Amino acid sequence: MAAVDSFYLLYREIARSCNCYVETLALVGAFYTASTAVAIARDCYSLIRLHFIPRLMSRRDLVHQYGQWAVVCGASDGLGRAYTEELAREGVSIILISRSESGLQSFAKAIADAYGVETATIGADFSQGQEAYKPIKDAVKDKEIGFLVNNICVPSEYPQHFTNVPENKLWDIININIAAATMMVHIVLPGMVERKKGAIINISSGSCCKPTPKMTAYSASKAYLDHFSRALYYEYASKGVFVQSLVPFYISEVGAASGGWLVPHPQVYARHAISTLGISHRTTGYWPHSIQFWLSRYMPEWMWVWGSNMLSRTI
Repeated sequence: MAAVDSFYLLYREIARSCNCYVETLALVGAFYTASTAVAIARDCYSLIRLHFIPRLMSRRDLVHQYGQWAVVCGASDGLGRAYTEELAREGVSIILISRSESGLQSFAKAIADAYGVETATIGADFSQGQEAYKPIKDAVKDKEIGFLVNNICVPSEYPQHFTNVPENKLWDIININIAAATMMVHIVLPGMVERKKGAIINISSGSCCKPTPKMTAYSASKAYLDHFSRALYYEYASKGVFVQSLVPFYISEVGAASGGWLVPHPQVYARHAISTLGISHRTTGYWPHSIQFWLSRYMPEWMWVWGSNMLSRTI
C-alpha cells in the first residue's frame, strides 16, 4: 500500500511540473491552427478578388490606362500569339516580334483587319546578342509604348541531366530567356517612366517555384525572370509603371486538345491573365494554376523534387 501511495505522489509531482509545458504546447498548437486558418482564408479571398471579381466588372480602357502600343516578344505562336489577340481586342496597337517574320506579317494583317488596330512586325533573333536590338529601338522610338509582353523563351523540350545539355542550348537559354527579357525592359521602361504609365508582363513558369532537377538551367532562368520582375515592381510602382510576373503552369499547345481545366488553351489563359493586370504583380494568371501554386508553396522541397523526378521518367 505504501508503494502505491508513493507512486501516486510521484505521478502527481510529475503531472504538476509538466502542466505548464502542456499548457504551453496547447497555446502553440492553437496559435498555429489559427494562423493556418487565417492564411487559408486570405488565400481564398485573394483567389476570388483576383480571378473572379474582375471578370464580373465592366471592361477597362487599357489604352487610356497604360498606352496605345504594345510590344509582344514571341508573338508568332503559343501564349504570345494569344496575348497579341487579346490586347488587339482591347484596341491596343501591336508591334509583333519573333525570331522569323515568316507568317508574322499575315498574322499582323489578320488582327489589324479584325480589330482595326495598327500593327508592325520585327524579325529579331535574340540569340545573336546586341545586334538584334537595334531595329527594335528604332521601331519603338516615336511610339507611346504602353505594354511589353516578354514571352521569348527557349523551352525545355524534355528533362535531361545538366551535363547532357548542349552548350549552344545553354547559351540560348542565357541570351533569350534572361538577357533578351532584361534588355527589352531596358528599352521600353524609360518612356513609360517619362509618361508615368505602362505595364510590363514577364512570363515566367511554375518551374520557378522550387529547384527543378533535370530542367535546371530552364527553371533557373525562369526564377531569374520572376525575381527580376518582382524587384522591378517595387522599384517602379511609385512611378506609375506596373510590372507583373506571370507564373503559369502547363498550357496546351496551339491546335492541341486541351488537357482539361488544369491545362488551358493559350487563348483561355491569356483572357484570364489580362484580367489580373494592374491587380496583382505576381500571379499565375489563371485560377486553377493558382491552386497548383498554393499547393507548391506549402509543399516540402523534397516532395517537389521527388515529383519532378517521377514526372521526368514518364516523359
